[in-house]
Amino acid sequence: MMGRTLIINGSRFFVLIATQVFLLKNFGYYNLSVPYLYILFILLLPFGIPNFLLFFLAFITGLTVDIFYDTLGLNAIACTVMAFVRIVFISVTVQRDGFDNEPEPSPGIMGFRWFAFYSTILTLFHHLFLFSFEVFRFSELGFTLLRALLSSCFTVFLILITEFAFFHKKTR
Repeated sequence: MMGRTLIINGSRFFVLIATQVFLLKNFGYYNLSVPYLYILFILLLPFGIPNFLLFFLAFITGLTVDIFYDTLGLNAIACTVMAFVRIVFISVTVQRDGFDNEPEPSPGIMGFRWFAFYSTILTLFHHLFLFSFEVFRFSELGFTLLRALLSSCFTVFLILITEFAFFHKKTR
């Protein structure tokens, strides 16, 4: 079981990073709406993953994207913050005993509404931190918030489309 999870998540990591770097890097709408589909890797990590491993994987995922985007750690910081928000969100919304029955946060397992809310909250935090650290001045606050909101909408749309296109529905 552990080997299968490792293969699935390893494959997911490489496919999402490659899609981000080679397909979505220059895809956007006038730098207002930029998709970051690679964060789906962090969103879909199993519930029972230890926190230190979650933070490590989030940091490495962001750092890998930073290497290709030449962004000096911005994605690494945003992904690490997203990992923290994920821990808080899951501890508030998912019962601790349910980890055995619900191995990963996917729409097929947790339901569409829960997954849509989960991915929206985490994506918003990721994008807010990413764009805030990128600009890093209050004079651009309105533009930064608009950019984070539009990019989050675009990213969540792609996440939901990807989930419905590639992953099968399991009964809860």
